[in-house]
Amino acid sequence: MKTIIEPFRIKSVEPVYFTTEEERKLILENAFYNPFLIHADRVLIDLLTDSGTSAMSSNQWAGMMQGDESYAGSTSFFRFEKTIQDLTGFPLVIPTHQGRAAEKILFSILGGKGKYFVSNTLFDTTRANIEYSGAEGVDLVCEEGKHPSIPAPFKGNMDTESLQKFINEKGAAAIPLCVITVTNNSGGGQPVSMQNIREVKAICKAHGIPLFIDACRFAENAYFIKQREESYANTPVPEIVREMFSYADGCTMSAKKDAFANIGGFLAMYDETLAQQCRNMLIMTEGFPTYGGLAGRDLEAIAIGLTEVMEEHYLQYRIRSIEYLCNKLIAAGVPVMQPAGGHAIYLDAKAFLPHIPVDQYPGQALVGALYVHGGIRGVEIGSLMFGKYTPDKKLIPAQLELVRLAIPRRVYTQSHIDYVAEVIIEVFQQKGTIKGLRIIEEAPMLRHFTAKLKPVI
Repeated sequence: MKTIIEPFRIKSVEPVYFTTEEERKLILENAFYNPFLIHADRVLIDLLTDSGTSAMSSNQWAGMMQGDESYAGSTSFFRFEKTIQDLTGFPLVIPTHQGRAAEKILFSILGGKGKYFVSNTLFDTTRANIEYSGAEGVDLVCEEGKHPSIPAPFKGNMDTESLQKFINEKGAAAIPLCVITVTNNSGGGQPVSMQNIREVKAICKAHGIPLFIDACRFAENAYFIKQREESYANTPVPEIVREMFSYADGCTMSAKKDAFANIGGFLAMYDETLAQQCRNMLIMTEGFPTYGGLAGRDLEAIAIGLTEVMEEHYLQYRIRSIEYLCNKLIAAGVPVMQPAGGHAIYLDAKAFLPHIPVDQYPGQALVGALYVHGGIRGVEIGSLMFGKYTPDKKLIPAQLELVRLAIPRRVYTQSHIDYVAEVIIEVFQQKGTIKGLRIIEEAPMLRHFTAKLKPVI
């Protein structure tokens, strides 16, 4: 097989910023060991997130010049709307300024005390918006998804037996919505099979529970289905995408991921009554229903990006580039989520740093070490992000202690990725020198964004 090349040419560039290791030690200390508090111009390779960090295409930039900035009835909205309708089959489309705004609207309406939202795995802002409403988010990922080092084709699947059991215990009336996240971000960027989506839909339909898809990375998930479910090997990606959405009653999406956009999101659904409630809240919090907190130029960029992302040469390159990095790390003995996910590498921090207990946040300690050693910024997905406390303030750790290195779309070249691998391997070889951390300041929700930490002496 020939080398899989980037399916694009570079037309515009921006500089990356170099610092010394000594400078980075001070920068990290001044940022209280939290990568979110580091200034971007002090980062060499920024893998904090793949959200809003993509490189837009020349067609997207050209489309932005056609943005109609009319307050109501913008022609850009109608192009945006039709693209999403054609993509998903959902007739009712509500723009928002990003995915968490769509979640805030949806869960404010459907949530409340005594209610449960079940999912394969909820990501941070999704869970926070559920909990803010007074409801509880429940993760029911399949057994394979709980074991980072054991490969399986669809580790993002929902455990359908656990779903049925939970419905029987709590009652369908207490479960206003089931959410399938594709791909499963908190679970290592692992895909969800079409068979699993069908099975979840059948259970939900039998109990009258609506099913929504968190569609941030829908195209990457569809490509995994094409590669790993034999019956879809010859099915075009847009057809796989349409079938995925056909089993759902609606979706939320951050367009900052698989739409290549720097901002934006949407809600889409069939239910007219729910859509009207969402639009009413949209007007109060985001904007008029034909712009929803977005400029017309952003609506244009999203519409174009949603089409571009389904090009199979791009998806082949995207998935293979993540796999390339994953395989280099596996060959060096680095504990990493296997197989490679769709948008990121997930280091198993618990296995990487076995000498650091979970209440000293091994994932966050590893994030800091990667920054100091090589200027790479990642994010902890473990007990700092998802941990909770008992009434006597003891940590209830997360199920997994991971470090996510999210690869922005169409941004970094293979030499950048080779450098990332070299840094991770070197840190792994020096892992015994890394110390745990303790929290000295935290917010009551989404604490990982602003928490301040210090090394354990």
